[in-house]
Amino acid sequence: MASYFKVTLFNTYIIMKLIKALESGFVGACTLTLIHELVRRKIPEAPRMDLLGMNALSKILRKFSAKIPERNQLFGWTLAGDIVGNTLYYSLAGAGSKKTSLSKGILLGLTAGLGAVTLPKKIGINDAPSSRTLQTKVMTVAWYIIGGMVTAAVYKVLENRK
Repeated sequence: MASYFKVTLFNTYIIMKLIKALESGFVGACTLTLIHELVRRKIPEAPRMDLLGMNALSKILRKFSAKIPERNQLFGWTLAGDIVGNTLYYSLAGAGSKKTSLSKGILLGLTAGLGAVTLPKKIGINDAPSSRTLQTKVMTVAWYIIGGMVTAAVYKVLENRK
């Protein structure tokens, strides 16, 4: 009977930790998306991750001979995909100790930002939306880092709640 309670408590602990990681990853992903969407409307050199995502999704759909939706629907699908993908990615900041969540969040953001700048061209997608100018590249990396930092901060708050 005692071992049943140990297993149940351990499983509950793991599930709660996973939920907190996903919640914080969602906040970080929404923060990143909000920054992208607000700033791209005001600063000409701002990254256009919306365009990058729509180009990538269109390429995938063409590869499978699927119909490419009209621009507004494609934008919605891309936005949803970005939030889901970044939520899962940023939730990794919650893996392990909460003491290292900030450094993990920063590292995750740095890695994602550098990937957003360097990978599109390598996979055959127009890289201008994320690396058009030096300012664009710096903003791209910085915003992903901010998303990781927000994720880590939210995770710490959730972990400290009783």
